[in-house]
Order: sequence, then structure tokens, then C-alpha cells
Amino acid sequence: MKSAYQTLKEEAFEANMQIPVRGLAIYTWGNVSAFDKDRGVFAIKPSGVPYDTMKVDDIVVVDLDLKKVEGSMNPSSDTPTHAELYKRFENIGGITHTHSPHATAWAQACRSIPLLGTTHADHSANAVVCTPMISAEAVERAYEAETGILIADTFLNPEKVGAKDYWGNPLKPLVPSENPMVLVAGHGPFTWGANADKSVYNAAVLEEVARMAWITMQVNPEWKPLPDYVVNKHYQRKHGKNAYYGQK
Repeated sequence: MKSAYQTLKEEAFEANMQIPVRGLAIYTWGNVSAFDKDRGVFAIKPSGVPYDTMKVDDIVVVDLDLKKVEGSMNPSSDTPTHAELYKRFENIGGITHTHSPHATAWAQACRSIPLLGTTHADHSANAVVCTPMISAEAVERAYEAETGILIADTFLNPEKVGAKDYWGNPLKPLVPSENPMVLVAGHGPFTWGANADKSVYNAAVLEEVARMAWITMQVNPEWKPLPDYVVNKHYQRKHGKNAYYGQK
């Protein structure tokens, strides 16, 4: 008998299989979830299962209270983080977490990625934010859920957690749907999108942006951010109301 969540599980499975294809993680170092907002459930990779042996039926479906709805395996250990983001961020239908090397290096350095070029500006008009370091109390209380709360507060209530930009200035609130990526200090990247596939796309973009920024800083230690007028042109031509990038 076909599962009532078959389409959702297939979406999550196909997105998860993009992680090794895109070189975003080795072994089991990543996970993707697909959210069904109407039913209040999401499908996510099972914990510790290698990509080359994983099947659609292995995908686990849980609700936003982390109750297992379908599946015989344990869901990813990062499931509470995904749940918190689905609760707090509007208009997202998929989340990806990886340990891609360049993005993770920035996260381990606890530094946001400045907006240096048009490749970055095509996808976001802001720097890629790095969260503050999670507190010892939060780790003891509920590490994975608190990671999601920290990400959400960094975007929506940055003053609450003392979030800073690359230069140490207080961070201003950001719209998650317009800035679909974050670095968790000491941990790694999380990205999101309208669906699971788009969240993986954003994870691949983030890895490239992180790599390009690192190279740029080696080539020219006196680098400067891309001027705002160029940033706005590139972001608006792709995402603005009069966007003209691509085909109609």
C-alpha cells in the first residue's frame, strides 16, 4: 500500500541524494528535510544511514512536536533544529544542513561572509550571517532545538543574542526568505528554500560563495565589499518585481 506521505518522502530522498552529488558532504555528514505545511509534518533523512544505501522507504516523517508519524528508523539527530526553523520561518518548505568544507571553515572561524561579488549578490543582498556561539546552558538544555532557536533569533531578534556582522557591528533583523543561508558558529551551514530541492541548491551556492570569498581574501588582503549599487542591481534583476533574469 502506498504511503500517504510518499510524495513528501520522495522529495526528501531526491534532495538528500544531491548532497554527495554536489560534493557537499562525505559519509553521512548532511541531511535534508521536506515540509508539508498543510499537514504540519516534514520528511527527513534517517540518522547515520549512508547515501549509497539509503532508500525512499528509509525516510522518516515527523510532526513539529518531533512525534514520528511514519518510518521505522530514527530521524536525523538534527531533526529538532529543522522543526524549530519550520515553526519560526515563514514560507520555507525545505532545509539542508551540511558540513561542506569552505562554508564550515567560515563557521568554525565564527565569521560572517562579506558580500564581495556579484555571484553572492545574485542570491542575497546581504552578507552570509554567522550566529553567535551557542551557550553551554543551551547545549545542556536541548542542543539541537536550541541550535534552531539560535538561528531564528539571529535573523529575527539579533539584539537578543548579540549577533554581530563581520566587522563586529550589531546585526539588523533579516528576512529569512531573502537570505536563505546561515553559518552556525563552530558548527556549519544551514540553508532553506521554498522546497527541499531549492534548499540544496542554496547549500551548493553557499559553498561556492564561501570558497570564492576565501580565495578573494588571499588574492587581495585589502579587499572591500561590493558597492551597494552593484549589489542592488544584481539582486533586483533576479529577484525584484521588475526582474528580467532568465526566461518568462
